[in-house]
Formats: sequence, structure tokens, C-alpha cells
Amino acid sequence: MLAPYILRATALIGKQRGVGGNQFRHALATMAILMDYKLFDDYVLLKASVIHDLLEDVPETNIDELRCIDDQANQVVDLVLEVTRPEEMPKETYLQNILEKGSRNAKILKVADRISNLTDLHRDQYSWKKMNEYLDQTEKYVLPMAHEVNVNMAIELRDLIDKRRKQMNLLSFPHLLGI
Repeated sequence: MLAPYILRATALIGKQRGVGGNQFRHALATMAILMDYKLFDDYVLLKASVIHDLLEDVPETNIDELRCIDDQANQVVDLVLEVTRPEEMPKETYLQNILEKGSRNAKILKVADRISNLTDLHRDQYSWKKMNEYLDQTEKYVLPMAHEVNVNMAIELRDLIDKRRKQMNLLSFPHLLGI
């Protein structure tokens, strides 16, 4: 059931991530997070997770072709569109819209996506300022989504936020590390 979506997602292999690796691995990691939370039987959500960044990262993607993949393809594409940020929309506005008006699946997918992103968020890739802004944004918009849709995802998200902040604080004071 996932194979045609995974095949489409291979277009992400050449799309680099700021943290290293590529968008294809991130897509599969996002799907794995959903499976880790036992969302095995929500096929629309799993299929959407595999291609959730496809429209942003491969803008030449033909949406009509995606809508013909299988009998759930319209629902999958609609969910992907729901979590795709329009280029001109500020990130905060986009996240606020999902928080206030997003479907349950859009919120779950956004939380899984953010868990994957935070797992890959490291100081050697981003400035302190960018990391702090990202963590603040996660606390303000994505954490409330997680509390709404899955308390265990909220716990993981909170843990990731706290660990990243702790790492940043330790690196700000190297004497605490014995350096």
C-alpha cells in the first residue's frame, strides 16, 4: 500500500537537509515515528507522511498524478496540501492555522514531522538564535497540537525541547563540561 508513495518520495533523495542527509530519509523517519505511536492502520496518514514535503521540495510534482495513485490518493493529497506551507506565508501564521483549524491528521503529521526535525536539530548546523527560535516556535504552536492529539507524542516533544535547551546551555558554559 505504501510502495507507490515511497516511489514518489524518492524524488526527495537529492534534496539536502540543513542537518545533513536528505529529505527522503526525513520522510521515512516521519512515517516511522507514526508507526512508533502505533498508527499502523491509518493508511492515509502513513501515505501522507512519506510525501509530506514533496510539494514544497519538488515543486514540479504533478498533483494530478498523485491523486491517481490509489483509492485513497485524494485524501492523501488533501492532507499533504493541508500541511504544506505556502511559500509566501510566514511560518508562524502557517503553524497557527494548523493549530486552530487543522484536521486531527494534519496535527498528528505536523507533530511527527517536528519530532523528526528536533531529533536532527544540532548546534553544529544552526546558530543559537535559530535553534532558540525553532524551540520557541515548537513550544508555542506544535506542543499544543501534540497535547490535543496524542499525550505521548507531547511527552516526547517536551523531552526533545528540554534536551536541546539543556545542550545549548551546557555548550554556552563549557566549564560545566570540564572544557
